[in-house]
Amino acid sequence: MTMLTPRGTPLSRFLSDGWVTTKRNLLKIKRVPDILVFTLIQPIMFVLLFTYVYGGVIDIPGSSYAEFLMAGIFAQTVVFGSTYSGSAMAQDLKDGIIDRFRTLPMSPAAVLVGRTNGDMFINASSMVVMMITGFIVGWRIRSSFFEALLAVLLLLLFAYSFSWVMAYIGMSVRSPEIINNVSFLVLFPLTFISNAFVPSETLPTPLRVFAEWNPVSALVQSARELFGNTAPGTPVGDAWTSQNPILTVLLGMAVMLAIFVPLSIRKFQSISSR
Repeated sequence: MTMLTPRGTPLSRFLSDGWVTTKRNLLKIKRVPDILVFTLIQPIMFVLLFTYVYGGVIDIPGSSYAEFLMAGIFAQTVVFGSTYSGSAMAQDLKDGIIDRFRTLPMSPAAVLVGRTNGDMFINASSMVVMMITGFIVGWRIRSSFFEALLAVLLLLLFAYSFSWVMAYIGMSVRSPEIINNVSFLVLFPLTFISNAFVPSETLPTPLRVFAEWNPVSALVQSARELFGNTAPGTPVGDAWTSQNPILTVLLGMAVMLAIFVPLSIRKFQSISSR
């Protein structure tokens, strides 16, 4: 009976194949730098637009709009950045890349792991650019280093979890062009009907209820609290999600990963077996 070496175990093959596909996606960014350049320009535009165009007309008691805004910009950017998994998977299907992977003795999850890991790199780069831009317009971290680090990790891990959702959608649409429309329909209400850019208390009742139970609102509120950008006495919604934003985000990530990781892997296997 032949014994498998540690390198030949399913786990080691999964880790090795996942690392190879991650490098493939990072090299693609290096060879097509336009992907990263335009991804980094967008958050800068949003920071400057909302700070200098709307900041003068939106009053945040006990705080500045720049400090209130930045957590919303962070959340919006990393969530929108996770959509690249969907568009890239749809493009790979169209170009026949998946057919090439099918002929290789590799883990069926490796392509998806590499794709979502590539998104995390893009989102981490965006976070650095946004934080520098935020400091320029007056945003400051008013908490401890470890709390701020936890805020960044929470934002990136939420985006990573959402990347699996978009990867599944990307494998379900018929063409890469459709994924942009689908992403807009999903992300527009999640990011704009939230507490990202205005306090949810100012919204009409139906929209306020949606915003309070919106997982992006919990992500934004968690980031504000961890960065120390919540003014003393700021009202907190009565919804459970508003009272427990960090726990809400953790539960949301667990649900997304538990549902969409196996769904995406099965979808990939189904596509590869055609």
